[in-house]
Amino acid sequence: MWKELLSTAFYRAIFTEFLATAIYVFFGLGSVLDWPEKPSILQTAITFNLAAATAVQIAWHASGAHVNPAVTVAFLLGSRVSLVRTVCYVVAQLAGGIVGAAILYAVTPGNIRGVLGISKVKVNVSSGQAVAVELILTLQLVLCYFASTDKQRSTGSPAVMIGISVALGHLVGHYYTSCSMNPARSFGPAVITGKFLHQWVFWVGPLTGAVLASILYNFILYYDPKPFTQRLSILKGEELKTEGDQQKESLSLPSLVHRL
Repeated sequence: MWKELLSTAFYRAIFTEFLATAIYVFFGLGSVLDWPEKPSILQTAITFNLAAATAVQIAWHASGAHVNPAVTVAFLLGSRVSLVRTVCYVVAQLAGGIVGAAILYAVTPGNIRGVLGISKVKVNVSSGQAVAVELILTLQLVLCYFASTDKQRSTGSPAVMIGISVALGHLVGHYYTSCSMNPARSFGPAVITGKFLHQWVFWVGPLTGAVLASILYNFILYYDPKPFTQRLSILKGEELKTEGDQQKESLSLPSLVHRL
């Protein structure tokens, strides 16, 4: 854990998550404001698609491009990120969501801001139905994250595939919950506008969907039989050396000198 905390790359990754989430929230919310010619559902879905793809492309090599607390929690349960990285990522994503929403609020005319695209449960949709819909929407998104970022199995661009998954969620979820799938996307405008009605729905639904997606992918669809010690080391922020790394180390100059 301490080795991870003392790494420059670790803090670069945290800042990248903050920046990418702010960009995603700014452009995504910008597509649902109350302009005289209100964007159609298709326009909103395409905008969120492009915003997600752009954010992932920006953050991919620096942080893994989670840009979503639900995705980070799913990766933690799949033993792909450490606990300390998970906590820092979530904090950075929530902060990015607030900053993205705040900038949009500042540059938008007062009569256009409305509720700043805040996530809300639509009329005639119960809280239970809203949670179920958010669960399903996030389930498919997180499964797409796992599949498209799996270096051993992915055949396409993660940015493109994740963007498509986000658009898919918006095309259906818009009618039920304005489609969140991302607690940071909902939390940002809620903090800026001070409106928190039904906001628990946009935490419970996505996080539950993320947990189920992690279980489905890692233990049923593509089971990874890592030894328990290796999974535990990842959660602690310690990377075990592979056999190849051990062989390279054994052939290194310091190692050979030590043998002599």
